[in-house]
Amino acid sequence: MTDRAREPLAIEGGRAIRDRFLVFGAPDIRREEIDAVVRTLESGWIGTGPQVAEFEEEFRRYLGTAHAVAVSSCTAGLHLSLIALGVKPGDEVIVPSMTFVATANAVVHVGARPVLVDCERETMNIDPIAVERAITPRTRAIVPVHFAGRPADLTALEAIARPRGIRLLEDAAHGVETIHRGRKAGTMGDCAAFSFYVTKNVITGEGGMVTTGDEEIASWIKVAGLHGMSKDAWKRYSDEGYRHYEVSFPGFKYNLTDMQAALGVPQLRRVEENWTRRAALWQQYLTAFADLPVFLPPPVAEGDRHAYHLFTLILDLDRLRWTRDRVLRALQAENIGTGVHYRAVHLHPYYRDTFGYRPEMFPNAEFLSQRTLSIPFSTRISEEDARDVIDGVHKVLCAAQC
Repeated sequence: MTDRAREPLAIEGGRAIRDRFLVFGAPDIRREEIDAVVRTLESGWIGTGPQVAEFEEEFRRYLGTAHAVAVSSCTAGLHLSLIALGVKPGDEVIVPSMTFVATANAVVHVGARPVLVDCERETMNIDPIAVERAITPRTRAIVPVHFAGRPADLTALEAIARPRGIRLLEDAAHGVETIHRGRKAGTMGDCAAFSFYVTKNVITGEGGMVTTGDEEIASWIKVAGLHGMSKDAWKRYSDEGYRHYEVSFPGFKYNLTDMQAALGVPQLRRVEENWTRRAALWQQYLTAFADLPVFLPPPVAEGDRHAYHLFTLILDLDRLRWTRDRVLRALQAENIGTGVHYRAVHLHPYYRDTFGYRPEMFPNAEFLSQRTLSIPFSTRISEEDARDVIDGVHKVLCAAQC
């Protein structure tokens, strides 16, 4: 701990660790992306077109999956995937409570019931034992989340789901680089949905991708995501010549644009380089915070790979006299941006009031909801930034100890 970390807290009138605010999750945009977007603007083709097709193909090759379909968001991908997997009104879909609400919202959007289950306290991933207990004759699908980039136990979930004919939809919003027992995220379930939101490891500003090994599902999602227009209808304006399209059903407006894909292609080409940088920062944080009143992320199992999307500190409130939110405000005053991943789904008013979920029903998710705190963690973080984060966390948590 440096002398800076021993100074008075900024929230109590002292000098902040940083002069400028360090934004949580700021994207790492480089010259390659800027030039690619400019070329796309100059081409005159800024809607869905050849850049999207290139992004889909490069993503498909990176994962080694049969099909990849670009969409406007991971939420859109989850929604379309659930429909494609046959989920209908009245069905039940098992979802972890410890996730962003979009995972459960997508289930509501198709008219099904989100059946929330608890997570494992150490991994923050869906608990397969809780999943098995929650299955009923109405269970149609399970949606595991690779939380923070840590692989969910798809091996255990497959053993539960496959014999019962239950579909598996991976929420891989955090997991572009995630691997479970040698298999990449996006290649294990019936479908998977990825996010390219501005804070993710690969970004397009907004955007997502659905991957699947099923050609029929991929074709349906491609059509459904663009109004229900016949496949590759965007080519009607290409140099291949105009072709009439047909609408076979009322689809959705869930397409990605070429401007977004132009950001994504260079990002994807640096994905392994960026993963290596975040892995080094991960180890730096683990070492720096080992003596603080926090629970640190445990290592992954042999054969697994963490995508290193979020670095979450779980505060040991028994050793602190402050709440998580007080710690968060103190870090913000030090000009260190923070995030909360997440307030569990069952604690939100809609899910509490609509489905009757109570706080005590999912003790691990509730425990984590009160204690989780994410700190700046991306390839945008310089060595100086990392030192500021480390000193800021030390300064605040040392002051907050009992």
